[in-house]
Amino acid sequence: MEEKLVTLAHGAGGKQTAELIDSIFKSNFKSKNLTADDAAILNPPIGKMAFTTDGFIVSPFKFPGGNIGKLSICGTVNDLSCMGAKPMYLTVAFVIEEGFPLKDLEEIAQAMAKTADEAGVEIVAGDTKVAGKGQVDGVFITTTGVGQIMEGVDLSGAKAKDGDAIITTGDIGRHGCAILLSRDSYGLTADVKSDCAPLWNTIKSVLDTTKDIHVIRDATRGGVGTVLYEIAEQSQVGIHLDYAAIPVDDAVKGVCGMLGLDPLYLACEGTMVIFAPNDKAQAIVKTLNKGKYSKKAAIIGHVTNDMIAHVVVKTEIGTETLLPAPSGELLPRIC
Repeated sequence: MEEKLVTLAHGAGGKQTAELIDSIFKSNFKSKNLTADDAAILNPPIGKMAFTTDGFIVSPFKFPGGNIGKLSICGTVNDLSCMGAKPMYLTVAFVIEEGFPLKDLEEIAQAMAKTADEAGVEIVAGDTKVAGKGQVDGVFITTTGVGQIMEGVDLSGAKAKDGDAIITTGDIGRHGCAILLSRDSYGLTADVKSDCAPLWNTIKSVLDTTKDIHVIRDATRGGVGTVLYEIAEQSQVGIHLDYAAIPVDDAVKGVCGMLGLDPLYLACEGTMVIFAPNDKAQAIVKTLNKGKYSKKAAIIGHVTNDMIAHVVVKTEIGTETLLPAPSGELLPRIC
């Protein structure tokens, strides 16, 4: 049977466009607020809201643990969650390459619907464009999200304070490692699955434990190391890490060891970094360790008023060194 492919006619706005939207997108995105009009009509959040947008061009579009569709929902849901906002509504825009298989597009849409349902967020509007062969690498997705900020929550990368404990909600570097292995550029094989996951319920459980939290940040491009440097600069503090305390999957360690990579600079798509007062840290970790996606949560360091805007690492042999400031592009196109 001949494989059905996306054609330029699917992006022309006529009959084929309507058929594509009905058969793949509307059939999966079943929110009561999903509209065929030019804009969705929605009930606004009560109180403060968070608003974010993100683009996804991951290559390959499918990887162990997910695909670009799941990733697009997780990325936007998690960005809202970092601000203490319950995700409410998403819009989705697709740019699809001519010749992209319709069965793969269906798989992407199904993953998006499943992930949105888990996160409790509604996909309410979107857009579909088809680009000529070679103008796009398969499919690009842009998602925009709105969420309602929980009362009593005030989070920012500029709010880290001397004495804060630094917590990761899980092990680090798995997404970046999974993408690297999926490209098969190095002839390596390892059992590494992306940590890609929607984390609103994880963050809500933490905020239900205590709202005395200063920073939550999604460790995506550039990984935990880049996030820590960003926060150190924003808050004008120093950061001290204990390398031995940082949770890293054994397979990720092996791949990094063979290729000379540092897992601190590999992307995560299901791990957050949390800064909170030291006296709240153990309770936060205890809560996280009960969660679906955060069983490996750990305290990995603390904030100080020395070495401002730098990250100091205690190595596994007990010496201290500066973590190199992030630069260049270690692993392109991971989200």
